[in-house]
Parts: sequence; structure tokens; C-alpha cells
Amino acid sequence: MEERYTTAWRKLAIAVYKQPVDSRIYGIFDADVTDIVDYIEKERKKGRRLTITHFVTAAVARTLYEDAPDVNCFVRRGHVVFRDNADVFVTVSIKGKDMTGLIVRNAQDLGVGEISEIIRKKAEQKRSGEESGAFASKGILSKIPWPFRRMLFVLIKFWIFDLGFAFPFLKIPADPFGSIMVTNIGSFGLSYGMVALFPIGKIPAVITMGKIEDKPVVINGEIKIRKMLPLTGTFDHRIVDGAQAGVLNQGLISRLKDPKKLDSPNPHETESE
Repeated sequence: MEERYTTAWRKLAIAVYKQPVDSRIYGIFDADVTDIVDYIEKERKKGRRLTITHFVTAAVARTLYEDAPDVNCFVRRGHVVFRDNADVFVTVSIKGKDMTGLIVRNAQDLGVGEISEIIRKKAEQKRSGEESGAFASKGILSKIPWPFRRMLFVLIKFWIFDLGFAFPFLKIPADPFGSIMVTNIGSFGLSYGMVALFPIGKIPAVITMGKIEDKPVVINGEIKIRKMLPLTGTFDHRIVDGAQAGVLNQGLISRLKDPKKLDSPNPHETESE
């Protein structure tokens, strides 16, 4: 599987680009989320706490798993290592200002309601001070003097990704950032943001959500006002090129048009059986 995805271009890109400093590329597009916003409002009246982040997380995971599996990977010692599942790392706000993150494992199989519950429980633990996962050790690491802190980060990256082991001393699990990252800057009133790839994360892309706004859109030759969600993608060019970014784009746009389907568990596993 790894050799299949370690193409000639990737072998060249891995050698040419540093990880992932030189290789960042960006893309911007708007997704029509009018139906999702209406769906969220209807479900809220029923007592369900759904947000646009939950829907984007589900759409990203399914697109990555079903449409662009060749993006669901990372570079290890000159080769591309394929991931079996789409684990989505979602950033959340703590106490309105501090940012942390949590991971939704096997997100490609989950409905929006399941994703919402996972994020809610993990976010509550973090807000109560029970930090776990990739950010569990940030307090300890921040106290280490700078020259040694950099060396420790290099060691952690080598241990986790090159060797594939967990880092129990600092409570860092193996593959702590998963397949891809989703972050929402719209909650801060921002529309677009070119978010950096986290070098230690070994993720091929970050999908950044902006502020939903009413915009004029041409539909069947008529101008209509729709609720549009700005999305910015930051990609590692060693893994993602224009064609793959286009596949991700189209997969996200099509899935975000069907909130009811995203709110149901993904049937792909059953169908394959």
C-alpha cells in the first residue's frame, strides 16, 4: 500500500521540500451551507446541540476516506505511509480565548450527532483541566529551556512518527493529530485564514472554517442570497497537488449540501460487506 502511494513526484518532493515549511500551498473556496444552517436551527428546537463544525468534520472525514484516500497519509523516511481511517483533529476554544484540540477517531463512520457528543465530552474534560491527547504535555514542554525544548520536539517527532510508538512519559499517544485538522476561526469573526501546518503533526492538510455570511449566488440563472461558509485549505505539497485539492473541494461541497445524510452514520462499511 505504501509503495502504491509513494509516487515518483512524491519521492522528488520529499527530497526537495523540508517538512512542511517549503511545501505549503493554499486554497480558498466558499461552500453553500444554507440547508445545514436551517437544519441546525430545526434540530436545536428539539434540544440537539449541533454546530457547523460538527458537519464540516463529518464531511471532511468522509471526503478524505472515500474520495481522496491518497491524501490520507504522511511521510516517513522517504516513503508515504497510508492511514486506515480518517481521524480528524478538531480545535476548540477553552474559556473563550485559549485554543486546544481533540481528536475524533474513525470519523468517516460517524454521524454528526455522534461527532457532536464526542467533541462535547472531550471539550468538557479539557475545560475542567483534564487535558489529554496531543496537548496533554504542553504545560510540561513549555517549561523546558528553549535549546533543550527544540531537541525534545525533534525526539518526540522521531519517536512517534518515524518509529510509530506512543510517548507515555509525556502522555502523548501514537499519531496524536490524526489524518487532518479542522479549525474554526469564524467564531472569532474572521472570514479567511492561512493557517500553518503544524510540523510535528504529520498531517497533509488543515481545513479552516470562516464566518458564515449571506452572499449573492447565481442559481439557475437567478441571483439568490445564500449562507456561504468560507473554507481555506493549507496543504503539504509533498502529498497534495492541485488535482487532489480539487477532489477534496468537490467532495466537501457536495456533502455539505446534504445535512440529513451527514447526520446519519456512514453506510460505506456496511455496503462493503
